[in-house]
Amino acid sequence: MSNQHSVFCPCCGDARQRALSRRQFLAATSGGIAALALFPGLARAQSAVPTIAYDSIPQPVQLPRDMYFGECSGVSFNSKGHIFVLSRGNSKGPAYGAAAAQLLEFAPNGRFIREIGHNLYAWSFAHTVKVDRQDNIWVTDKGSDMVIKFTPDGRVDMVFGRKQEAADEATGPLKHPNPPLPAEPGRFRQVTDVAWDKAGNTYISDGYINSRVAKVDRDGNWLKSWGDRGTGPGQFHTPHSIAVDANDRIYVADRSNRRIQVFDTDGTFLRQFTIDVPVPAGARPAIGNVPDEAELAQGTFAPGSPWAICISPGPNQVLYSSDAYPGRIYKLSLEGEVLGVLGESGKQLKQFGWIHQMACPSENTLYVAELLNWRIQKLVLHA
Repeated sequence: MSNQHSVFCPCCGDARQRALSRRQFLAATSGGIAALALFPGLARAQSAVPTIAYDSIPQPVQLPRDMYFGECSGVSFNSKGHIFVLSRGNSKGPAYGAAAAQLLEFAPNGRFIREIGHNLYAWSFAHTVKVDRQDNIWVTDKGSDMVIKFTPDGRVDMVFGRKQEAADEATGPLKHPNPPLPAEPGRFRQVTDVAWDKAGNTYISDGYINSRVAKVDRDGNWLKSWGDRGTGPGQFHTPHSIAVDANDRIYVADRSNRRIQVFDTDGTFLRQFTIDVPVPAGARPAIGNVPDEAELAQGTFAPGSPWAICISPGPNQVLYSSDAYPGRIYKLSLEGEVLGVLGESGKQLKQFGWIHQMACPSENTLYVAELLNWRIQKLVLHA
């Protein structure tokens, strides 16, 4: 583990070293023993990482008859313990390019309460849901490039970004030029997540095309943004998830760069860290083949690449991060030390299929939203 550059860090300056690291990393992922042999420093740092015992609570939420989840892209909770699930269900349109987003609320015992925002104009392709300290519900929609703030009673309170006009000639899937086109204040391109500081400012990770973090104040006024596409400190490649700790440090899951970056509220880079835990022998992906060298170099499916992060409440906060392969959840200190690991890819309880968002109401309780398994799991970790 390193708070600056590990052997796997994608921002090292020497191209030959990066290529060597990728080849070594590919070999390392074939099994934990190989990883320890290739990286003696890694063995000293990570061989003692404990496996965390845990239970999965069956059916933590109950859908009404004839209502179904699609891919569960988001999960959150409010101060009353109500659970909010964002799903790519209620799909409408053609088989390809259909709109897919539905926001559902459940009581603490899992009883269905209501659907929020039925037929909302912004619903296009669900990404994440978060609830702020005032119990307002925020949704990011990757398809419409919008962030929606609902009041606790489900009324639309603020909207950020703008959906493409249906009447425009050029309306259609956004292009992914490399480098991306310059970002604009107030507009998003495939936005991903939100978080808040103690003053009520909102931080928005944006996203699959733009590569930045935006900041707006509690009244919705645009303040600033920072970051662009790249591998250096303060640059991003798919900032996919975002969280804020009790000291107002901003943690960004820089997914395709396979790292977590930390900033202050002005966007000043503080540090970064990677998650370097050997992959167990025989580990399987949730879908498809074991990532090859090209996929590992892209970062998204590399072990330890952060898809979703969350930070538990105080006084002793910890950070959780999930990856797609080998499908694990990592428990870390806020400084980036791996404290434990749990889970694997699969379809049964206690296994995971692409965790897309996590919520951690306490240090030892996690809710996870899975894309491939179309479900929410509630995990109770053994202290």
